Order: sequence, then C-alpha cells, then structure tokens
Amino acid sequence: MEKNKVIYYNDEINDEFSKAKIIPKVIDENYKYSKNSLWDFCSLIFQNILSMPIKVLYAKIKFRVKYVGKENFRKCKDTGYFIYGNHTQSFADTFLPSIANYPKRNFLIVNPENVSMKGLKTIVELLGAIPIPENIKAMKNFLDIIEKRINKKSSITIYPEAHIWPYYTKIRPFKIVSFKYPVKLNKPSFCITNTYQSYGKNNNKIKIVSYIDGPFFINNELTQKEAQKELRDRIYDCMVERSKNSNIEHIKYVKIDEKNKKETIKI
Repeated sequence: MEKNKVIYYNDEINDEFSKAKIIPKVIDENYKYSKNSLWDFCSLIFQNILSMPIKVLYAKIKFRVKYVGKENFRKCKDTGYFIYGNHTQSFADTFLPSIANYPKRNFLIVNPENVSMKGLKTIVELLGAIPIPENIKAMKNFLDIIEKRINKKSSITIYPEAHIWPYYTKIRPFKIVSFKYPVKLNKPSFCITNTYQSYGKNNNKIKIVSYIDGPFFINNELTQKEAQKELRDRIYDCMVERSKNSNIEHIKYVKIDEKNKKETIKI
C-alpha cells in the first residue's frame, strides 16, 4: 500500500476496506464444520507443522513482528480459550495469534467470504477457519464445533471489529455478541492488540508490536448478558490502552461528517 494513503469512512462499525471482492457462499445446515478424523489429522499437520515456517518467515520479513506478553498464554495451557484481536491485516491476522500461542492449536472464526475463494477453500478450512453461519439451522453446528475445539484445549481467535481496516491504529467499537462464547462455555479469554511502531535510521519503517493480555475470566455473579458486556468492556478498554503504543500512521483514516458535510479526522 502507498505510504500516507488516506481512506475516508462513514461508519466505524460497518465500513469494510478489504480489497478482496468475493461473493460469499451460503453457510447453511449442510455445511460440514466437523469432518472425519483423517481430515482433522491433516488439518493439524497443515496448521502446526507445514504452514508454521511460512507464517513465521512472513511475520518476520514483512512486519518484524514482536510479541509482548505471550508468556501469558502459558497460564491457560491446560484449557481451551478465546483470543480477541483488532482487525488490521487481511492475511497476517489469520496467523499472528497462532504464532504467539504455538504449539496450542488455533482456530479462527471468519466471515463466509473466507471459505468462498475458488481454489483456496480447502486450504483455508485446513488452516482452521470456522465460518459464521447464514441461518438459524446452521447455528447449532457452528456452536457445536466451537465447543468441540475448546474442549480439546485449542484456542479460537475472534475479530470483534468484524471488518478489515488496514493499518488502523485505533480500536473500533465492537458489539457484545462476540463475547457470548466464553460466557456460555465459562472459559478464559485473551486479547492481542497489534500496534504499528516505527524503526529504522529515519524511523520511517513500520513493524508490528503485538501486546498479549489476559487471561480474562468470566464474572459468574452476573447474568449471561451482563457477563458478556462486562467481559467486552474489560477487553475493549485494555486494547484501547495498548493501541496508544502505535506511533506511526501508514494510512490516515478520515471520518466524513455527513450531517455537517465536512471531513473530520478521528482522534
């Protein structure tokens, strides 16, 4: 991407800036979330062995990724957990958490577009993609596979911002719906906040420094809805604080104020 590019937006929650334009397949009750044991074994090999060197090399060469706090994952090594992150890279976001909590197996809740790419659908599924269902009938299968993965002590990564904003340095608002899974299963959560920081002779190059915080445990004294909101607020506040470590803006995001017909930069 061009340096100092400007992107104009209207809606922090719904605007999408991924360059990929894919017609999503319908994820209904016929979609097989859970396949046979041979498939699961092949997926494990693909996720944690064959693809891992590529993930690590890409992260180091492209972004010089540095993790701060990845030892926190060890506090929950004997249980499954959820990871929440800010969504600022279309490719790297699919594996940055899995590098940090390796060798634990990591899965990823994704939009249907991610499993709708011709020629790549099987690879994406092998890498651990769990697509969000399109109808109520498919929801049971979706929830079942989440519970199955968590009970097998794997991690599941969720991007509650939902839409990709490349190189965005703030944290966008996100809804509480993504936090129903750890509440329902009474499992811990972590957050990984990717920040963009400068380096180099003139401090004009960009690296990713990822901050890992947690575990965040459920407040069982609250109702489910209250617990979801309370967990969401704790993680959101933590990510907002960590995002302040970004010190370089590769892409400037400018909000368009439709009411007053003028542009205002988000602060």
